[in-house]
Amino acid sequence: MAGLTAAQGQGNVAAGQPAGQKQAGATAKPALDRDVLHVQVILDHLGFPPGILDGREGQSLTAALKGYQIARQLPITGKIDQRTLEALHEHRAVRPTRIVRLTPEMLAGPFIRPWPKDPQAQAKLPTMGYRSAIEKLAEMFHTTPQVLIELNSPDTRLAAGVPIQVPGVTPTGGAFEASVKPDWRKTLTDLNVGATQPKAARIVVDKSDKVLRVFGKDGKLAAQFNVTTGSAKDPLPIGSWKIRGVAPNPEFHYNPKLFWDVSDKKPDALLPPGPNSPVGVVWIDLSKEHYGIHGTPEPHQIGRSESHGCIRLANWDAARLALMVDTSTAVVFQE
Repeated sequence: MAGLTAAQGQGNVAAGQPAGQKQAGATAKPALDRDVLHVQVILDHLGFPPGILDGREGQSLTAALKGYQIARQLPITGKIDQRTLEALHEHRAVRPTRIVRLTPEMLAGPFIRPWPKDPQAQAKLPTMGYRSAIEKLAEMFHTTPQVLIELNSPDTRLAAGVPIQVPGVTPTGGAFEASVKPDWRKTLTDLNVGATQPKAARIVVDKSDKVLRVFGKDGKLAAQFNVTTGSAKDPLPIGSWKIRGVAPNPEFHYNPKLFWDVSDKKPDALLPPGPNSPVGVVWIDLSKEHYGIHGTPEPHQIGRSESHGCIRLANWDAARLALMVDTSTAVVFQE
């Protein structure tokens, strides 16, 4: 069977993976645990996502569990302990996986393959889109291509009408406000982000544990996301800031002068919107010049890599956060 290419809407589930990512089994790691996946999916549903849904324990799940335990006034262990399981039990109707039948819309491109590395070449693309159908499906269900392979088979066909097993992500109910433009609505739908989200009075980014916490008007913790928070060269700007605006599906001005690891002699470039833009699917602009909260083309690296000072989230988490905040939301960055 032919492998999935940028121009194809079918192929097999192992084909067309993003460059630089290995297939399942290429490195030694624990097997996917469906009980752990069930906990992850419920936490994602409740607004305390571990980022990638992969059925494995680790630092991202530990942080998510701590956030949920704080919000529910449980002992803060960061573990799937008995008290936490009892609290999650009422949400057992949210299943660890579900079967979806692929549609033409799910498999629609355009897909960009091969992916140009040079920003000048990227600027000529029609979109900073997905590189393959399986990458698009992985983001839709808050996971990775490798997990989709594990849940199915490397030989599973990616074609309209084919049923596949995915993490049990379902968007929260309600209708989007009329102000949500069609292209942003499509992005939210593609990422399984629902319209019903808590409103943020304040968000706090904590450098020490690499999380972004959302507090409601009642002062209670309403949601939490794993984030990447800068680097030694571009540290998190500690202090209080304001949100100047939210830009869905933004263009990205690539300015080498703002990157310490890029020669200033390189030319500027204006990159088109798309999920594989350096800022992902949304830019939340801050009062600190050149700083924002945004998505990423590499969700598997959240909390495990460095940034040029900005706050990065998985695209689906960034999109969800964008629905929670506005220009009245206070922003605090702390150690």
